[in-house]
Amino acid sequence: MAQTSNDIKNGSVINLDGKLWTVIKFQHVKPGKGPAFVRTTIKDVLTGKIVDRTFNAGMKMDFETVDNRTMQYSYRDGDSFVFMDMNTYEQVNIPEALVGDQERFLLEGTDCIISFHDGNPLSVELPAAVVLTVTATEPGVQGNRSNAGTKPATVETGAEIQVPLFVGEGEKVKVDTRDGSYLGREN
Repeated sequence: MAQTSNDIKNGSVINLDGKLWTVIKFQHVKPGKGPAFVRTTIKDVLTGKIVDRTFNAGMKMDFETVDNRTMQYSYRDGDSFVFMDMNTYEQVNIPEALVGDQERFLLEGTDCIISFHDGNPLSVELPAAVVLTVTATEPGVQGNRSNAGTKPATVETGAEIQVPLFVGEGEKVKVDTRDGSYLGREN
């Protein structure tokens, strides 16, 4: 059965001009006058570029199958990262370019979702938040503040984040992996 633009759903992966795109948002539109169409927001799987695209209703499309697997980060090997599938114990080397800036919050033993297409890794997605230990920070000084009560702190992965004045060295903090913001302390 041929698939058309009417089959678009959130999370679908489509092949446009030889590139893979993930559908972030879609809307079927049936105007009072004229033909129906599908308005989408799609993201390039490899580069992360987000664009808006409109397709005619019923237009034939190439949908691709993407395999999302939960894998655990093991260690760094030169310019790649080694992840292990916890079901098959198969180890996979993921190029540094796919991990990108997320490396700042990648700790050994972290479960990540890795997308594969035809056996090739496409993307690495960290959990929304991770718990990290603060390794270095200045003592917080109350009083004359110009930065709303935060100070820089270095966590165990080497990333620098902003934390409240009361957070000290050795404490565990929850960090948002998308923007590096402080979410709270962990016990």
